[in-house]
Amino acid sequence: MKKNMYMRKQRLLAKRKWWLISLSFIICHLSFSEAYAASRYDNPDTIVVARDGTGEFRNISEAIEVCRAFMDYHKVIFIKKGTYKEKIILPQWLQNIELLGEDRDQTVITYDDHANILYPPTGKGMGTFRTYTLRVEGNDITFRNLTIENNAARLGQAVALHTQGDRLRFIGCRFLGNQDTVYTGTAHTRLWFRDCYIEGTTDFIFGPSTAWFEHCTIHCKADSYITAASTPQDAPYGYIFNDCTVTADPHVSKVYLGRPWRDYGYTLFMNCTLPAQIRPEGWHHWQKERELTARYMEYQNRGEGASTSGRVAWSRQLTKKEAQLITPQRVFTLQSEWMP
Repeated sequence: MKKNMYMRKQRLLAKRKWWLISLSFIICHLSFSEAYAASRYDNPDTIVVARDGTGEFRNISEAIEVCRAFMDYHKVIFIKKGTYKEKIILPQWLQNIELLGEDRDQTVITYDDHANILYPPTGKGMGTFRTYTLRVEGNDITFRNLTIENNAARLGQAVALHTQGDRLRFIGCRFLGNQDTVYTGTAHTRLWFRDCYIEGTTDFIFGPSTAWFEHCTIHCKADSYITAASTPQDAPYGYIFNDCTVTADPHVSKVYLGRPWRDYGYTLFMNCTLPAQIRPEGWHHWQKERELTARYMEYQNRGEGASTSGRVAWSRQLTKKEAQLITPQRVFTLQSEWMP
């Protein structure tokens, strides 16, 4: 009898111990889960940034930091009017974000690095590719109603926008700078610029990406070159300017539409307004041998600088049939389905 009672007591103690262990595990699990629970920003709601303190954040970089990686929903960072002196990176794990400015001309992201600033790790100038104000590494990101500026003095290359991601959209934005304002930095990535203003001095739209500029204003601040495409040989399209207007400062007198930064550079101006400052030859070879591979074309441009009678022999005027085949649908869906 005593032995049975002892055994029953031991079983009850063991059972109680098991429940205590289980309860402790549940409590620990709940505590861990609570500690790593979804951030309150893990949703499609809008985040507000304002320099005057009326938003959730005062800096754009802070708002970017709270966005969840690889979001499968569209999230807006609304940026109120103000000047934001920030050097910003949108990392490659961010997607489906829209940076929306309250007012294009009064919502300004600015920085002032240039290529000849001392870069401590090397003891030399920092070089072109570190000078960006905004670097976009993620895919499927939209920028709307913003000014992105590199306001460095004219002491060297100074990038305002540096893109690495694919399927990027820039709508109603301004890009301000001097040399190398917009760098489209990765081959085969697709970029869409609509109703934008881009200004600069030398090679101020450059790189290997496929980029379509629709109804944009391209403003030349010096006697120099607008584009410097480095389109790879296997990319069927590079820079396409459609229904754009090229303008120039009053003192400017000699502007080239482009020069090939690498062999096979591709640039097309079609249905654009070109000013008198465009050189009669239109294009420059940069290095003589690049005349053999450069893909430089025009179609039905207008304005004082649109005459084709003096164009270089290695550029081309498209036929109507050829021009009709160059559409956003065709250009942007060669790799995968995407229509901006």
